[in-house]
Amino acid sequence: MATLELDGIKKKYGELEVVEGLDLSVEEGSFTVFVGPSGCGKSTLLRMIAGLEEITAGELRIDGERMNDATPVERGVSMVFQNYALYPHMSVEKNIAFGLKMLGLPRDDIKRRVAAAAETLQIGALLKRRPSQLSGGQRQRVAIGRAIVREPRLFLFDEPLSNLDAELRVTMRVELAKLHRQIGATMIYVTHDQTEALTLADKIVVLRDGAIEQAGTPMELYLDPANAFVAGFIGSPQMNFLPVTTTGTDAGLRLSSAELYALNVVPDGAGWGADMTLDLGIRPEHLQVGEDLPVRFDINVDVVENLGGTRYVYGSTASGKSVIAETRADAIPRAGDKVTVGFDPVRARYFNANGQRLRHKLAA
Repeated sequence: MATLELDGIKKKYGELEVVEGLDLSVEEGSFTVFVGPSGCGKSTLLRMIAGLEEITAGELRIDGERMNDATPVERGVSMVFQNYALYPHMSVEKNIAFGLKMLGLPRDDIKRRVAAAAETLQIGALLKRRPSQLSGGQRQRVAIGRAIVREPRLFLFDEPLSNLDAELRVTMRVELAKLHRQIGATMIYVTHDQTEALTLADKIVVLRDGAIEQAGTPMELYLDPANAFVAGFIGSPQMNFLPVTTTGTDAGLRLSSAELYALNVVPDGAGWGADMTLDLGIRPEHLQVGEDLPVRFDINVDVVENLGGTRYVYGSTASGKSVIAETRADAIPRAGDKVTVGFDPVRARYFNANGQRLRHKLAA
């Protein structure tokens, strides 16, 4: 296990800066997930940590030791790639052992490590097979086993589940979480799938355009997003955003829109003012159909997504704003119906025109 510190890390390709002076600490034994849209710099950042990409500026430290110019072997990292990268002519056992042989480890030590990894990953019965005889999930286990046997200080995962089907991704997420608890290693995981981030991470780092938008625990990001980007990116279905205008004074503002009855808030920080247009954010599970909640408005139902115990109602307001609401009632709305949805004001989040979060209290 190891700690990782990034201090002002930058990456440039010519004049193009793809990682912009990042500062980040990864705790020993943690499961940290880098998440963000395609092109945000998350895989480039992971490759710099691994030693596969040169660092343009800043300092990378593992257990307090500067590692900018160290090789991947010297850094003590192992990486699991998206495409498995298994040797097709070798058995599972030889694939797992190959890196150890290249390091010149004794045969008995290699055999012990391979057997231990196979037991941990429950692939002992597959050791004599070749990759072509394995399923996608089994191949990914072999790739993870190859990383485990090196007993690294840091495990790095670059979108390892993206090639698997939906059901197998769920299974492998559970297996990765169990593996982390079992071996207690420091793991850094890259994905564009925010569901993976929420279910796996101790700490999520949300990236956009080479910069960190917010870092924290999954529930911190979900319940207390720093800006509209994080609020919209974390959560599935994503947060609803409704435009509202403010009237009144800084001591107490009244919010209103074509959708909402008037709502009073008390600013709790800078950025508020009268005659502003803001976005009110409310998550689908907090915008519920048919409930007697303090703030209510009507929507026209477009589609109902039935997931068994939960249904998501996709609709539009009188002003044409799209919203998603949740219902667990037995009576399922139908396309074309008009229904009332509502939410508790304590669940609302507010963002200014630049997407920055505005803190507030509810008026008495």
